[in-house]
Amino acid sequence: MPPNRPTPAAAARAAVAAAANVTRGIEQALISATEASKPRTSAESDGRKQRWERHKSQRREQLVDGTIEAISALGADAGMDEIAGHIGVSKTVLYRYFTDKGDLARAVSAAYFQQRLLPNLLEAIVDDRIEFQQARGIITAFVTTVAEAPQVYRFVSNGATSTFDEPEAVVIKLINALIAARLTARESDVRGSTIWSYAVVGATRNVVNWWTAEGSDASADEVIDYLTMLLWSAVVGIAGFDGSRERFFAAPPPLPPVGS
Repeated sequence: MPPNRPTPAAAARAAVAAAANVTRGIEQALISATEASKPRTSAESDGRKQRWERHKSQRREQLVDGTIEAISALGADAGMDEIAGHIGVSKTVLYRYFTDKGDLARAVSAAYFQQRLLPNLLEAIVDDRIEFQQARGIITAFVTTVAEAPQVYRFVSNGATSTFDEPEAVVIKLINALIAARLTARESDVRGSTIWSYAVVGATRNVVNWWTAEGSDASADEVIDYLTMLLWSAVVGIAGFDGSRERFFAAPPPLPPVGS
């Protein structure tokens, strides 16, 4: 390998640093969007406003943590009354710090991603293991994190009110950086890396959505194993053609003979 070519682990760490900047801004962006619609205060009240903002940020964090505990206990469909009651506050208090349930869900999504899912994914991504072990480790990190708090995952990710789009975009960027780095290390074509990254994350998320929503009797190990079989087989196929769609379509690989 040429000396200036980054290793897969180094490329992944660079992507991690970029992703950290994105995720740190998610919650602040949500707060800023809410504050932007409010009238400006005079210079005399700046000190009071800053104290209120610090208090509000701390209080929002406390209420988000309480909401995560409430959703874990009550389920993903819990309403604001139920959430407030479980936390031990009135619904009025929730609406003092969150404009509506959607605002609360976005804050929960940011916290869930930053505190639970992202650290587990990063640990798997930056671990410069053999490719198969790394691929399985990434799938395992996602599935086991969801399995630890399935109701919270459903609360932030399911249906038309999903608040998981921004965190998912960060995961796609991380996977894309990893795939591109692995292909580059093999001197392979990287043009398909973005499409493959969306496919990997989309397939994994769709399976996990089904698994948590339908009450499947499949175990976490089964979900991890079958996802690994599917995605690793795709990786092997792509690597066999050096990432080139031209080479693939020039000689598409046949299925093995029946019974082989």
